[in-house]
Amino acid sequence: MKSKTINPKYIEWRSPEEMHEIALTWISELKFIKDEQHFLDELLESFSLQMLSDKNFQKSKTVINGLSDKRKAIEPMLKKIINHHNKLTILMDGIDQLEEEKEYKEENRLLYLEVTEYLNEYKDVKRQVFDLIKTIMKHTKQKRLLK
Repeated sequence: MKSKTINPKYIEWRSPEEMHEIALTWISELKFIKDEQHFLDELLESFSLQMLSDKNFQKSKTVINGLSDKRKAIEPMLKKIINHHNKLTILMDGIDQLEEEKEYKEENRLLYLEVTEYLNEYKDVKRQVFDLIKTIMKHTKQKRLLK
């Protein structure tokens, strides 16, 4: 199941207060995902022998590579969001800096698209991890019942 993509034409303008809340939400979600990735790594590690079987190897490799790619992308994205959040004062300082404000809003729009895409892709990878583990557990249970 593929996640929905966002049409960038329909991203509404938000107030500085809303942008602040959204940035804090993104930071919180990404920090949670970092913790969740540790859990997924340990889960995959506990089933590593079963993942090496011929039946599961290719799918396991794809899932592990996808999770690894998401893990590598999270830290730079967190830094980008924190830096962007710190620049929010451009909109709130009361000084008319039209060019900087326009630039900030465009950066916010692009960041919104990037974070949304990352979250959707991460959900897909997480779903693949659980599908793989579910398949392995079913197969292991069937073997045990046959004995």
